[in-house]
Amino acid sequence: MALVLTEEQTMLRDMAKQFFTEQVPVTNLRKLRDEESAEGYDKAVWQQIVELGFAGILIPEEQGGTGFGPIGLGIVMQEAGRTLAATPLYSTAILGAGLILAAGSDAQKAELLPQIASGELLTALALEETAHHNPKQVAMSAEQNGNQIILSGQKNFVIDGHIADKLIVVARTSGAAGDANGLSMFLVDAKAKGVTITRTHMVDSRNAAIVSFDKVNVPVSDALGPLGAAMAELESVLDLGRACLAAEMLGGIEAVFDTTLAYLKERKQFGVIIGTFQALKHRAAEMFCEVELCQSVVLDALSALDERRNDVPRAVSLAKARLGDAARLISNEGVQMHGGIGMTDAVDMGLYLKRARVQSQLLGDTNFHRSRYAELGGY
Repeated sequence: MALVLTEEQTMLRDMAKQFFTEQVPVTNLRKLRDEESAEGYDKAVWQQIVELGFAGILIPEEQGGTGFGPIGLGIVMQEAGRTLAATPLYSTAILGAGLILAAGSDAQKAELLPQIASGELLTALALEETAHHNPKQVAMSAEQNGNQIILSGQKNFVIDGHIADKLIVVARTSGAAGDANGLSMFLVDAKAKGVTITRTHMVDSRNAAIVSFDKVNVPVSDALGPLGAAMAELESVLDLGRACLAAEMLGGIEAVFDTTLAYLKERKQFGVIIGTFQALKHRAAEMFCEVELCQSVVLDALSALDERRNDVPRAVSLAKARLGDAARLISNEGVQMHGGIGMTDAVDMGLYLKRARVQSQLLGDTNFHRSRYAELGGY
């Protein structure tokens, strides 16, 4: 695999970079945060994203999308990460569209995918139940009663849960927590009777919610895929989500590095540019090396997904773990090298640091992915 973009992918990157830099700068996130926006995202910006075709990158052309694939989606997420863009891309265009494509029936695809591509439908994946990511630990009850499924339980850390039109709920129709078998996925209307959605304010201003289900009735026909056999499709799409999160994290650390490097070249201490200090040179060089390594592992993970290689899980876990470590290091260094002002809200370093902490936990932290990488390698 060549670790370079094609001409078409380069054009997509340039378009995405221009859009997010000009239309969705970090000031957009600050405005949403300071105004305590009820939605947590800018609807006008989302409409522009839809018009550019970013919401339908995974979706085939015959269903209203562009069919650009995982690399294209990763490119867009990387540029969104540079400006900390607050959008439903992750929850809807990646996880939602990905799960419907992977497990949905022809009827579900025909109905829902065009709505996602056109921006009419927002989705959220209701998966997590504990403080740590582990899909096998899902214990939420899904009892079948004739042609109905009755859902009871609570989901935490549901990204974009409070703005979603439909929830994709992972629940257990058989087995016990820890079993890979017995998991099922269901499409649930966010306004269905018995569904209670409580928004939670994340430290990085990312949208999230707690979703409770009190004997919610869902038709069996609204299941995504066969009952009790959702794990394979779920893990496949989670790997897509993990790779795109790694791409988003990559955009963030690139922005932090570029901003910090510019600051080192202009800030004076004792009448001398601080970028000439040997100790800071060494630290900046380490940051540069980390960014370069991360660019390679992220592109490799996205390429593995695009080419449907056999090593997708390992490539993705390597990228997510590597970016988790790098994001922590580089965001810390960005704050520290800015000195006292780096600890204030006057500069953006703190916003990137907070976002990096949340991203590293989403869909598995570095410990989860190191363990998974080792297990996949037979250790």
